[in-house]
Amino acid sequence: MKPTVVLLASFLVATPLAAQTVPESTEQIALSFAPVVKQAAPAVVNIYATRIVQERRSPFADDPFFRQFFEALGPAQPRLQNSLGSGVILAADGIVVSNYHVVGQATEIRVVLNDRREYAADVILGDEESDLAILRLRGAEDLPFLPLRNSDEVEVGDLVLAIGNPFGVGQTVSSGIVSGVARSALQVGEGRGYFIQTDAAINPGNSGGALVDTEGRLVGINTAILTQGGGSNGIGFAIPANLVRTVVAQAEAGADRFERPWAGVSGQAMDAALAESMGLDRPDGVLVSALHPQSSFAAAGLQPGDVILSLGGAPTNTPQEVMFRLSSLGVGAAAEIVWLRDGQEMRATVTLAAAPDDPPREQTTITDDVALRGLTVVRVNPAVTEEMRLPFNAVGVAVWQAEDLSARAGFQRGDIVTAINGAAVTQPSDVLALAGMQARVWMVDLIRQGQPLRLRFRF
Repeated sequence: MKPTVVLLASFLVATPLAAQTVPESTEQIALSFAPVVKQAAPAVVNIYATRIVQERRSPFADDPFFRQFFEALGPAQPRLQNSLGSGVILAADGIVVSNYHVVGQATEIRVVLNDRREYAADVILGDEESDLAILRLRGAEDLPFLPLRNSDEVEVGDLVLAIGNPFGVGQTVSSGIVSGVARSALQVGEGRGYFIQTDAAINPGNSGGALVDTEGRLVGINTAILTQGGGSNGIGFAIPANLVRTVVAQAEAGADRFERPWAGVSGQAMDAALAESMGLDRPDGVLVSALHPQSSFAAAGLQPGDVILSLGGAPTNTPQEVMFRLSSLGVGAAAEIVWLRDGQEMRATVTLAAAPDDPPREQTTITDDVALRGLTVVRVNPAVTEEMRLPFNAVGVAVWQAEDLSARAGFQRGDIVTAINGAAVTQPSDVLALAGMQARVWMVDLIRQGQPLRLRFRF
């Protein structure tokens, strides 16, 4: 049976107490991990989250064509959904990190500490792509917290402890080693990430729990397991502490969403065949296949066909690793990039910046009583491409939101509108102008998830 990735959506968490000194020698470690646990466990908390979900009785309720035949089944009904997980306190004033899939879109959050104190909490920044959420506890002060370790220093074979609440049985500690440090093929949340792999036993219920080293420092946030039957097979994954540090910094600075530096680069991991064709002795780095004209990497001198070897002093062997390095360095950081061209090593320093919102997106909403009423469109630019996760080379006009008549017609967020009733669309004003034409039958040409599509409807 094929292994599946399971997000560790948690259940409950209880706790140990006060701090002691950590082991100072391998002999002490061999005796017991108890001093480390007593230091780290009070900073690992239980999270109880409630969200309202709309439950539809028809499996076709979201289909723009078939749902018209099932409207008699009634509208979606709201239902309370509970999510139980873990979190880690990172500051004495109540900054807590957890997984987005535990607290994202929650309407009510309660956090229970190791000593049974309870706090209401608010999500101050959530990032579904990295599966991280930062919470602030209301009225909290002088709380125990974990220091962050530089996760780039973590090596395969390092001893680690996983602290969480598997299956809701209460706070549990398991030990193991780091079994991998650059796992990037895993699909978690809304995107592929970059993870630390551990064989410390973690199970469903550990979401948002801590992976700590033998000095009680946070190495990563446990987020997923690879399993065939739902239990731990010794293959668990944690989000590295360096990314957590950057997300927390943006949250504390007042950001309500995580802003990543933008490279404007499309590439692929080198393999043996590519390396041989390029005359390289081993397949290191990421081959650049395309650069956006506004890319800061292009301005630094990179060209298609170059091989990116490192970023910020750390090796890059997959596109996901490049994205992790960018995200953990953060917007505004200066990073050295090293690349290979025709066998020659080249380097430059790049100031990392967010995707530019240029040319202006010109967001336009159609409010008149016409066939496209409720349609909101924007001009595609690098910022829009990043926010909507559009293809790297997307151009033209994108659907930002579809409501009212436009939703009934079948428009979806992220559609690229190329033509309306045979007339080409290149900017939002074209959609606004064409929406007013007199027509009984409408034909709209789109690109949806890279595939051409035509909507045909009557008004």
